[in-house]
Amino acid sequence: MSDQQLTYQSLTPDLILDAVESTGVRCDGHFLALNSYENRVYQVGIEDAAPLVAKFYRPGRWSDEAIREEHAYALELAEREIPVVAPSRDARGETLHHHQGFRFSLFPRRGGRWPDLDNPDNLLWLGRFIGRIHAVGAIEPLHHRPTLSIENFGEESYRYVLEQGFVPAELQLAYRSLAEDVLKQVRHCYARAGEVNLIRLHGDCHPGNILWTEGGGPHFVDFDDCRMGPAIQDLWMLLSGERRDMTIQLADILEGYTEFFDFNPRELNLVEALRSLRMLHYSAWLARRWEDPAFKQAFTWFNSSRYWEEQILALREQAALLDEPPLSWN
Repeated sequence: MSDQQLTYQSLTPDLILDAVESTGVRCDGHFLALNSYENRVYQVGIEDAAPLVAKFYRPGRWSDEAIREEHAYALELAEREIPVVAPSRDARGETLHHHQGFRFSLFPRRGGRWPDLDNPDNLLWLGRFIGRIHAVGAIEPLHHRPTLSIENFGEESYRYVLEQGFVPAELQLAYRSLAEDVLKQVRHCYARAGEVNLIRLHGDCHPGNILWTEGGGPHFVDFDDCRMGPAIQDLWMLLSGERRDMTIQLADILEGYTEFFDFNPRELNLVEALRSLRMLHYSAWLARRWEDPAFKQAFTWFNSSRYWEEQILALREQAALLDEPPLSWN
């Protein structure tokens, strides 16, 4: 069976445990499904050792080269004592494993909670570590992963949901018009920013991918979406609230960030542009995964008239934000 033909329905508990044991460890028979939709992730008990986290990659999404490139980046960060959860190597030094057509990796289990982003000291701490991540990310490019772009996050996304019939007929014109207008504004934002450096990113640096422990601070997980892009992509998702709130949060983050890596303030022109692209990309991501039963169970509100009406409203609000001046940083 090819990678494209595999489905998660054949990923049984026995197969999971057999796969983990194929790497040379002995399972104790316990496993727990963890919250993940793009991939399948399980905590697996190991005899006479701490549990491991087994991540089974979605068939057909990434090439082996792209997954190994993600692993190499995470390991490079870990070797520099930057707090990331990197994959475990087996006795041969391999991090990507194959079993009955599935590809998987093992990670050490790390606990923690979402960071408190209302605490300025936490934002400073996060800024320092993201600055260190980016200092390493700027050393060399990725070769097997895409670059975050208007085309692949924006153009391809809104066209996909329309062409595949996810948007109800009576809302298609409004959605198409708004998406096209928003993308014109996004291009203006990119034009204002001018040429910015593209570096290796975490790519999905939202609070859910940052685990916080008392005394130990943050550690970063799930580099599955790492790609080339502007540094601000790993910063804007930590901002929330009104403009004044985000300006204060940004200052705290960049105070720590710039201790380790320079920040180009022209990238602030991209904050709302990148938020707009993420909105379009998210709808297309749900649409592309809609045949996966886990998505229909978890995202019951998707693919309804109400969802697309809310998206149209959100895009209208986003269009207004795109017209505002960028956040300031002194």
